Amino acid sequence: MGGEQAVRSAGPGAAEQARSLLAVAWSCRVTADGGREELCGAHTVADDGRVLLRAPEDGVLRAAALCAPRGEPSAVLEFADVAPVPVRDRIRARLWMAGWFVPADGHLVLRPTRVVLRRPSGAVVVDLDEFAAARPDPLAAAEAGLLTHLADAHPDAVERLTRLVAPESLHAATRVRPLAVDRHGLILRIERTRTHGDVRLPFHASADDVAQLTERVHVLLARAAAASCPRTLQRQRADGDR
Repeated sequence: MGGEQAVRSAGPGAAEQARSLLAVAWSCRVTADGGREELCGAHTVADDGRVLLRAPEDGVLRAAALCAPRGEPSAVLEFADVAPVPVRDRIRARLWMAGWFVPADGHLVLRPTRVVLRRPSGAVVVDLDEFAAARPDPLAAAEAGLLTHLADAHPDAVERLTRLVAPESLHAATRVRPLAVDRHGLILRIERTRTHGDVRLPFHASADDVAQLTERVHVLLARAAAASCPRTLQRQRADGDR
């Protein structure tokens, strides 16, 4: 279960989310000519979103290149967006890129023909021109450290932020964890005994760097402190035990 919203708010578009995922992913799965292999730390990303891959000499992609016309094998790359904070259902999104690999400067460069992003709300085909023009979220590279610090060092702050969540979204909650952050807002994962849901807390203005993010989170905490009817996780737990 996912997709619960604190309010109707703008989040990253599909192209921006796809580029953010690609920018921070460490590993990828390559499928080519019926073979499959997992590669770690083997890819880089050009400004236009092309993937440059250092394929092992004895890997399936190199083998496919030997048999492909003009040495340009078709392949599919799969990247997973894994939440840095331990939660149930830790894969936040998946990205598939299909296309042709072209040898260049010791790399194999993917020329994409199709880009698909699967989010909890469903899969979307990303327009190739929008994908090439998009840029990763400015907080993408820092997100993992920011979220783990918030979860480990400031659980009380996460608790206070639940005051901004609608009561129905907190019903029977057993744990709330920070799931994601981008320039548009912070997403909380609300876990229940058998299900979970995600709630976005939007920032009042876009955060383009860590300093701005700190200010945006402080504004959220101030709003939470000023909430007239606190709805803490402990209260929800107590209600659920009755």
